Amino acid sequence: MVSSRTTTLVLRRRTRAPKPRSSKTPLPNSSNSWQDYSDTCCEQCGSGDNAAELLLCDKCDRGFHLFCLKPILVSVPKGSWVCRSCSNDKKVKYFPLVQTKIVDFFRIQRSSESTQKLSQDGRKRRRRASSLVMSKKRRRLLPFNPSEDPARRLEQMASLATALTASGTEFSNVLTYMPVMAPRSANHAALERGGMQVLSKEDTETLNLCKNMMEKGEWPPLMVVFDPREGFTVEADRFIKDLTIITEYVGDVDYLKNRENDDGDSMMTLISAADPSKSLVICPDKHGNIARFINGINNHTWDGKKKQNVKCVRYDVDGECRVLLIANRDIPKGERLYYDYNGYEHEYPTQHFV
Repeated sequence: MVSSRTTTLVLRRRTRAPKPRSSKTPLPNSSNSWQDYSDTCCEQCGSGDNAAELLLCDKCDRGFHLFCLKPILVSVPKGSWVCRSCSNDKKVKYFPLVQTKIVDFFRIQRSSESTQKLSQDGRKRRRRASSLVMSKKRRRLLPFNPSEDPARRLEQMASLATALTASGTEFSNVLTYMPVMAPRSANHAALERGGMQVLSKEDTETLNLCKNMMEKGEWPPLMVVFDPREGFTVEADRFIKDLTIITEYVGDVDYLKNRENDDGDSMMTLISAADPSKSLVICPDKHGNIARFINGINNHTWDGKKKQNVKCVRYDVDGECRVLLIANRDIPKGERLYYDYNGYEHEYPTQHFV
């Protein structure tokens, strides 16, 4: 939602989920175009209710509610879909905990100890500088604080590499512009309906510091874990202070009009333009980072809302829109990260989120 004030925080929203497939689905190699499955029941809960959210396996024709699957699906996938029994899914294959493989996977600069020490000194100076502006009303963003143990940082990176490999996603820490999608010139923050908050010089420096630290292997204290109900999800691997930059939301940039019927469950609004044909979204299914594995809250329940510890904010950075995920309260070690997929718009179906 966008306020009439041009300096307001602009919450991002997910694109509207595609309409669920009918409970009638075509049978392969059948002379009839459609087969009636109105009496199909979910194999998990045994109920035939909520037929619009009943997904049929293309191999065994058994039905499963989207919200009964593990992990839960938020929308009907495009094309064919097979249940776990028919797909013979194996357990998640973990990325090898080998430094050279991890360094190559994330294209980390092989820096010397002196270079790493300089970056650590820079963080200390940055923290001291931040403490001198307590009298100002606006609070500055904070850089993440990496784990001191290099071995632990390798484990954190390996956990993300596992999730990216399993989802077929290439690691990228910047917005990408593909020839067949929206060009970089389309990312013009001034197009935002109602205006967009400009990221200050100090906060831009903090964001760049975070990027530089990651390029040197000083990783955010985050661990990607696999949960049978939620799928891949992200946990804090050490205490994270309120207003710390968690990550930038990145991926391929495309026009919303090209993605309105896309079944991707991780699309992010980049620009909500007054002219709908110029609205942009971020699609992290081909290129992405840890942002695509941070799950959303169930904002239909009070208990779900209480779990939110990350906020999503879109900023004007040098004339372009960028999306940041920021801690909105202190996050203790071991707590999972959640943010609101919908903001105030309630367009994304989160009622079945755990």
